[in-house]
Amino acid sequence: MRKSRENFVSLQNNCKTRNIPETTQTNEEDMHTLLRHILAWQAVIILSAAQAVAQAYRWTDELQLLTRIDKLPEYRTASYVEQFSSYDRTGGNDDGFNGTYSFLRKEAGGLVIAETEGPGVICRMWTPTPNDNLLHFYFDGEAQPRLSIRFSDLFSGKVAPFLKPVCGNEVGGYYCYLPLTYRKSCKIVYEGEKLEFIQIEYRNLPGKDVRTFDGITGEADRALLDSVCRTWADIRPKMQTYLTGLSAGAQAEETRFTLNPGEEHTFFSAEQAGRITGIEIDAGAALEGLHKDLILSARWDGQTADAIHAPAADFFGYAFGKAAMRSIVMGRQGTTNYCFLPMPFDRSATLKLVYLQREGSTQPPISVKAKVYYNRNGRNKRTEGRFYAVWNRQETPLGEFHRFLSHKGKGHYVGTIHEAQGLRAGMTLFFEGDDSTYVDGKMRLHGTGSEDYYNGGWYALLDRWDRGNSLPVHGCLDYSLPMGRTGGYRFFLNDKMSFEKEIYHAIEHGPEHNNFPVDYTSMAFLYSDTPPADGTEPTEDLRTVYLPSTHIYFPQLMKLTPDGDITIRFNRGIRMNTQSTGRVRIMLDDVPEGTYRVTLNYFGKPNGADFCVWQRQKQLSEWVSTKSEAEHPKDNIYVGQIELTEQTNSLTFHVRSSNENSEFELNLITLERINTNEPQDEP
Repeated sequence: MRKSRENFVSLQNNCKTRNIPETTQTNEEDMHTLLRHILAWQAVIILSAAQAVAQAYRWTDELQLLTRIDKLPEYRTASYVEQFSSYDRTGGNDDGFNGTYSFLRKEAGGLVIAETEGPGVICRMWTPTPNDNLLHFYFDGEAQPRLSIRFSDLFSGKVAPFLKPVCGNEVGGYYCYLPLTYRKSCKIVYEGEKLEFIQIEYRNLPGKDVRTFDGITGEADRALLDSVCRTWADIRPKMQTYLTGLSAGAQAEETRFTLNPGEEHTFFSAEQAGRITGIEIDAGAALEGLHKDLILSARWDGQTADAIHAPAADFFGYAFGKAAMRSIVMGRQGTTNYCFLPMPFDRSATLKLVYLQREGSTQPPISVKAKVYYNRNGRNKRTEGRFYAVWNRQETPLGEFHRFLSHKGKGHYVGTIHEAQGLRAGMTLFFEGDDSTYVDGKMRLHGTGSEDYYNGGWYALLDRWDRGNSLPVHGCLDYSLPMGRTGGYRFFLNDKMSFEKEIYHAIEHGPEHNNFPVDYTSMAFLYSDTPPADGTEPTEDLRTVYLPSTHIYFPQLMKLTPDGDITIRFNRGIRMNTQSTGRVRIMLDDVPEGTYRVTLNYFGKPNGADFCVWQRQKQLSEWVSTKSEAEHPKDNIYVGQIELTEQTNSLTFHVRSSNENSEFELNLITLERINTNEPQDEP
């Protein structure tokens, strides 16, 4: 009631300043005039208040960025993405196992895991270790949490608006991209004694009238969330979904042509300002295989350096010669390779494919169908950057980071594709390496592990980071322990990393100090006012997929088929138990065809059974006893030589008990490629 009186007094004063008659008049006409003026100014005040509410920046304005790919070229001046994470501050690998670095401080209510000042937005949360403890979100210095939710329900899809697939889990990691805006501040408190791995990204929102997160407040909010979820859930991305804003009104130009080795073909050219909104290239199976000889090239506005100069297979997210990625931004579906990242230009643009000739090689012609979507909405030089893609392949030196991008200028980083090949057989420990990002003289983000950077976790564990799997903006490209390789991709939409002067974005290889020998290939995607100086020339050697010569099969991901009187348990190794005789077939997947030397690691033990090894109907070894007075490992025991083909890619272990000695425990199978042109000595 007090506020109503104050508003009325203010309204009276406004009337006086505009010579509106005061209420001292007693005649009816003056009273009606006054009432009309009062009602008119009330309408103005209400309308102004409504417009102020409409112009306030809400969480839904951030939510729409998850599908507004057309906005990716836009600069975000002085709007930095930063991150709280549980990385080991000593440079070691305790990135969450002990929870040492998973909080800022302890309070009576639990662990403070993030605290930031506004205006801003929490734009991404990730963990591989959720639990049912509560998270409390304190906004704007409020004494009570405005939002309290079980940690696990950030990702479960059971609590609106934290719905799948904007929030969810796959490849071992749990992620939440639902934005939480705040006007003044945000503090997140975990109600518990210990928290493990965590990453929380946030971004400042300078100059915006931010409304603190208020949840779904009407049908418009619900409709927008449903729309974003549908787009993220569509496993068949369509160019038409993103033809909005400056990408609207695009037309398609389609060409068909054949390339012979040593030839190139320009499949799109423009001599006036415009915007490429999408590219589709169908070359059949030509991008597959060990030799990446088809190069995608682009150049804008007469610049002397290519904006894109990379093997097309790597640009579209292939992994070691196979199609692997299908995101809402880029990838391949069917035989069509697509990219929906907008590419605005000022006055000219060219796109071409170059078919490089390999020395002393016979290469077939390639038939190509290319479609380019474009319009005449040229780049706004003040508010938008040009698109660039940086390809880099190297045997990254020990002690040095693999660099995705080191660049000076103004712009923002929007995506990474990464193929990671270990050069030492064994577990993929190179993927323990953390990512680091320095922007404008400050470290803004530091990760907790390579698969974590791609919203994954727990490599080499069943149904986690154990095979390729594509999600809307991130995923695992491949995972093979026998080949010692993996890879991932991630696109940054709402959390694109802006820089005013410079950016350095890189990743480690190995648990500590970049100590694992690797062969890394990466694509870095950005928008900038200047072309990057980074990048590698795709020479013939660098265009060829590396094939290791030693392959190790670990028990946790072996594919087994038991037969007969035998039971299997996994505990350290594969424990095969029988009271009489039985067999276990183990598939030797992923490894190229060829001739291999086979060695085993197993355990001698007091109850050790006998075993022998076969390759289908061919016996490789005699019966071997594993009985021993004390348990001890027996490593690198030679059992024979095999010829590996698609039809013979397995080994079968025959196991028999002897005097109640009933257990054979297998730890590793190692295959070493044999050069059949050279004589081989038996061990």
